[in-house]
Parts: sequence; C-alpha cells; structure tokens
Amino acid sequence: MPTPRRALIVVDVQQEYFDGPLEIQYPPREESLANILNTVKVAGANDLPVVIVQHRMPDGAPVFVEGTPGWSLHPALEGHIDSATKRVHKQYASIFAGTDVAEWLRTKDVDTITIVGYMTNNCDLGTAVEAEALGFAAEIISDASGAIHLANEAGQVSAQSLHETLMILLQSNFAAVATTSEWVEAVNSGTNLPKSNLVVSAIQGRESASN
Repeated sequence: MPTPRRALIVVDVQQEYFDGPLEIQYPPREESLANILNTVKVAGANDLPVVIVQHRMPDGAPVFVEGTPGWSLHPALEGHIDSATKRVHKQYASIFAGTDVAEWLRTKDVDTITIVGYMTNNCDLGTAVEAEALGFAAEIISDASGAIHLANEAGQVSAQSLHETLMILLQSNFAAVATTSEWVEAVNSGTNLPKSNLVVSAIQGRESASN
C-alpha cells in the first residue's frame, strides 16, 4: 500500500472535559492528554498538517459557550500551537460538518486523518464516520481519546465499556485503531496501520461467541 499522507486532527481538547459534567472518565484524562500532546509533537517533527478543533455552543448552552472557562483549550495544548496549525470552531459532532476542514485537507494532499481528543462516543465517532463518505481514511488513537459514563432512558454504560466497545466498532469498519506508540512507529516508518473489516470482524465475533 502507498505511504499514507496523514494529518492530525485534535478534537475538542477543552476544559469542559477536565472540570465539569463532561469530565473524561476512561482512559484517565491526564494520561490521554499526555498522549495527545505527544502526537502533536510527533506531527510537528514529521511535518504533518495539524488541525486544532474547538466545539462552540450558543449563549445559554450548559457547556462550550465561547469565552467561558470550559470552552478554552487545555493550557498544555495551547503551548503546542504554531502558525502552521489550522484552528477550527465547530457546532456539530463531526469536524467536517459546517467547516472547511475537508477542503483544507485536500489542498494539503491528505488522504488519512488521525483522530485524537474527545469524546470517543461523540465527536471522534462522528468524525470517523463522515470521513469515509468524504474519501478520507481514518485512524483513531485509543489512548489519546476518551469517553464518559452514560445513563439515560435506554440504559447505562461505563466509560471503559463504552470506549472499548467503540474501539472494536471503529476497527471493524470506520478507522484503524492504534495506541500512541503504534501510531508513532507507523508515522516514523511511513506505513499504514492495520484495520479489519466488517465481514472479518463478524466471523471472528461469531467464533469468539461460540467458544
């Protein structure tokens, strides 16, 4: 396979995910943050385009209102932004919806996006799914992203179960899933990350369930 032309997409590394109702619960947020910062450093060292995304909600919303402390990027990330970094504000789960990110990536000849940031169960998932329709291959870094505990009328699920389940789901069709160290190795060697497909995953899932 040809060498992937990657861009790093840093999704919503905002204070809402470190202090408030949307606190990332799994993997531990300080660990995922350290891995996110590492991916930014590696991207810079390898001249990969970097997109920093912030979610923005209208005035009166409970979270992500521009100008509030929770809307701000984590200060550790702010220190890694330079003039070549593209900064984007979004209002939907996918980083592509209502933005010019897809067009910008095409001007950089990008064919593969690497997704880090928050949340696994919302914006990361939405971005990976839309990437397919736009013609981009997707990667997601399992220890540089994170989920929250959820409970509603449909039931409840822990952040760990949710995150791990979504990694399996994404690997089965929408994105290659890897750890930070595996991604760094792939970037340095110019190689693709392995990804399964729905048929293989279904066969292996059936075999696993029958054992």
